[in-house]
Amino acid sequence: MPRLPRILAATALGALLAAPLAGPVAAETTLKIVLINDLGSLDPVQSTAAFVRNHGFMVYDQLFALDSKGEAQPQMVGRFERSPDGMAWKFTLREGLAFHDGAPVRAADAVASIRRWAQRDVVGKALAAATARLEVVDDRTFSLALARPFALVTEALARPTASALFVMPERLAATPATTAITDATGSGPFVFQRAEWRSGDRAVYRKNPAYKPRSEPADGLAGGKRVLVDRLEWIAMPDAATAAAALQAGEIDFIEQPSPDVIPLLERNRNVRMFALNPAGFMVWLRPNHAVAPFDNPKARQALLHMVNQQENLQAAGVRPSEQVPYCPSYFLCGTPLESHAGAEGLREADPARSRALLREAGYDGRKVVFLNATDSPINNAVTLTMAAAMQRGGLTMDVPAMDWATVTQRRNKKEPQDQGGWNLFVTVANVLDAQNPLTNLYLASPCEVAWPAGPAMPSSSGCGGPGGRSRTRRSGRRSWMPCMRGPTRCCPTSMPGSSAPWRRTGRMWRGCGRPRSRSSGASRRSREKAGEKVFSPDPSSMSVSRHSLRGACCPPRPATAAVP
Repeated sequence: MPRLPRILAATALGALLAAPLAGPVAAETTLKIVLINDLGSLDPVQSTAAFVRNHGFMVYDQLFALDSKGEAQPQMVGRFERSPDGMAWKFTLREGLAFHDGAPVRAADAVASIRRWAQRDVVGKALAAATARLEVVDDRTFSLALARPFALVTEALARPTASALFVMPERLAATPATTAITDATGSGPFVFQRAEWRSGDRAVYRKNPAYKPRSEPADGLAGGKRVLVDRLEWIAMPDAATAAAALQAGEIDFIEQPSPDVIPLLERNRNVRMFALNPAGFMVWLRPNHAVAPFDNPKARQALLHMVNQQENLQAAGVRPSEQVPYCPSYFLCGTPLESHAGAEGLREADPARSRALLREAGYDGRKVVFLNATDSPINNAVTLTMAAAMQRGGLTMDVPAMDWATVTQRRNKKEPQDQGGWNLFVTVANVLDAQNPLTNLYLASPCEVAWPAGPAMPSSSGCGGPGGRSRTRRSGRRSWMPCMRGPTRCCPTSMPGSSAPWRRTGRMWRGCGRPRSRSSGASRRSREKAGEKVFSPDPSSMSVSRHSLRGACCPPRPATAAVP
């Protein structure tokens, strides 16, 4: 596994707050930041949106946390024990941990938080499926007994993204996972100022004077989180030019993701420091709604594969050539051990004629396709508009309503048809923690009725929830791939695209738990096709449409800026 850089906004904030600012720290210091999106909701379990995760890292703490190498380190846990066979675990919390309301952090809070999280998160579900018992031992100790081997216990408890695992009071963790919490009481380094929160304007946090950081130096998301400011203001400023002007004028201190068109201007300013938050890069995913027409038909989803040109999206987003990886059809980030081009033959260039032919086979009737557009994110907006134009050329009738990202994260949960407030498509951006392997990649994980928004639902008769909790990969049509969660011993719970075999982790690498059935390209593939053998290629639950690796990024390595006094 490659080194995991500090790629999350919360990590960037931690880096800023763990190091002294230039000059002496005043009695009442305020840090003003502009992140990619405004804070739109507070529940880190119910929502996978990055803005909720960022909020979570400020007000909550984690049992374990990933360091800069991507390795899980104890955070709230003071010590833990593991049986030789890895089937029994015991965790003891550090002394002196307290919530913002003064109540002590107890093992019961940790257990309740794990149980609520495991109902929603793809990694949590995998851990829960392997668990026989999760029990409170005493006020500071809880135990975990596995029903079958699960090699990633501490990594799961350090889940930093999607629905990250944060510890909240038991009274809040008892809230059904389908009901959003509105009380942001945690034990983290900041206290959320609910009375000062104005959605669309700012969210305010104050230093938690009772926070007890670890003694180790900060390292990635792990180690001691030492807050050196008294107040933090998360300001909503969706206009990129306005944010850049405010930074240069000293009205704000930090921009998480400057728009590509203002980066040259900021680079010329000696009072602004630019740095890469994510040297590994990002990837843009296109999510079709499998539950409603036209993308409930595999042929229509296959048509999307022939409408997208990655280079067009790179150029539309304003990504400089030096930061581009012009083409990468891997479901996992390029430059990682799982990069693969298998099954992507013939997809590098858009083919509108082929897409229109597939739409005819799908019986597409010309109905409007609703493509949700988050206009407050420059990259999402540019890519959405570019792809919508390509889809129009490919035979779809497009409707592209404008909204902010917070609204997208709410509307994408709707199950109604388009004419009743539903949707068909949206794009989102993944980092290496989101998409690096079969276990953490929530865009590919499709655990039946609880799949990520509008994934392919498959009843028990189709494989999900079958005997013994195991499931199969079902193919329908030449280019259809519909994955289900798996749970065989020593294997990850998600099968690879184009493969009926699950995957397991060996050391720092991921390998198949069986022989993959994906078909290779070239002469051998053509000879099988001539012999009349069906050759399957993946039809993803979500399409990865813009790729980037350690050499660069489709969405740039998210340069962030901080004013230098």
